Amino acid sequence: MAGGNSVDEAAVRQVLDAIPAPRSGKGLLSAGMVGGISINGGKVMVALEVDPAMGPALERLKQEVESRVAAIPGVEQATVMMSGKRPAAAPAQNGHGHAHAHPQGRPQVAQGPAQGMSPAKAPLPGVRHIVAVASGKGGVGKSTTAANLALALKGMGHKVGVLDADIYGPSMQRVLGVTGKPETTAQKKMVPKQAHGLKVMSMGFLVPEDTAMIWRGPMVMGAIQQMLREVEWGELDFLVVDMPPGTGDAQLTLAQSVPLAGAVIVSTPQDLALIDAARGVTMFNKVAVPVLGIVENMSTFICPNCQHETPIFGHGGAQAEAARLGVRFLGEIPLDMAIRVTSDAGTPIVVDQPDGPHAAAYRAVAENVIAVLDAGGVSKPAPVIRFE
Repeated sequence: MAGGNSVDEAAVRQVLDAIPAPRSGKGLLSAGMVGGISINGGKVMVALEVDPAMGPALERLKQEVESRVAAIPGVEQATVMMSGKRPAAAPAQNGHGHAHAHPQGRPQVAQGPAQGMSPAKAPLPGVRHIVAVASGKGGVGKSTTAANLALALKGMGHKVGVLDADIYGPSMQRVLGVTGKPETTAQKKMVPKQAHGLKVMSMGFLVPEDTAMIWRGPMVMGAIQQMLREVEWGELDFLVVDMPPGTGDAQLTLAQSVPLAGAVIVSTPQDLALIDAARGVTMFNKVAVPVLGIVENMSTFICPNCQHETPIFGHGGAQAEAARLGVRFLGEIPLDMAIRVTSDAGTPIVVDQPDGPHAAAYRAVAENVIAVLDAGGVSKPAPVIRFE
């Protein structure tokens, strides 16, 4: 195979249109089933928009597309992601028996989450608790928190996996220091990578780090479904899911696809971040996912030279917001260069400095998460003791 040269997209499109769609017999392109093509060097990713009612034919189609695309000269790796697409409704008839045309002359297709691609809310076999780590906005240290939370749980004797569901900006491969394409089983399931005793799956294993994932919502939802359902997770006590920031398709897909044990919201203490954190709590409440609590990240900065404590982003805001929203405050993590350096190096602080104060802070968060789960997933604020 040619290594450094980019694959010709026209050749990929030609191959795709030579593969008949399961029902119409038209080529996949002509049938409108190709949602996108991503090419980076010798790596090709094809997004197919499919009707979940096609059932077993989907797996045969996926295998055929990957096989034929992989045979194109220069292709080193071919990956297919599938997203759900409901068939267009029959055109409405007017009183004279004529069909109304769509304003743009195209059939109207109702799209939504790929709910039919796997049974709704069906549990992941062997996985006891699925915990989403989320934030209302980016830049609050959510991925670092998710990685260290997972490692803290593992250090407490639990079997833990990490799913990086941030399709647009996967970072777990960097934070946990693991790379390479996952192997597959005889049943065509991906085998998660191993990092510091964790099982890890990320879109970052499938595409180069500098690739921009310019995907529409259905394609993102299909990718998350596959990384949930088509991975050999095995027996896990916890699957920690690093969510993308915001309150969009990815969060909705996860909430509708598997029974989440709950969500951990990460925020900095500043008011702007807390507004978005509150939106995250509201979103999970609306989709009936328990909010396990809020973590205040970048809480205070302690100067390494003089030990003076400075609340750069404020302090205590997340705890106050948790009390206002009626959820538990899970703990605070300081703003410290060591946390950033160890995450960039692929050896998070819980692994790099397991006996230090920062690792202890993450373990305290993990203990609070377990306490909420033991209470049935109902997060209640810790009691406030007042002395009169």
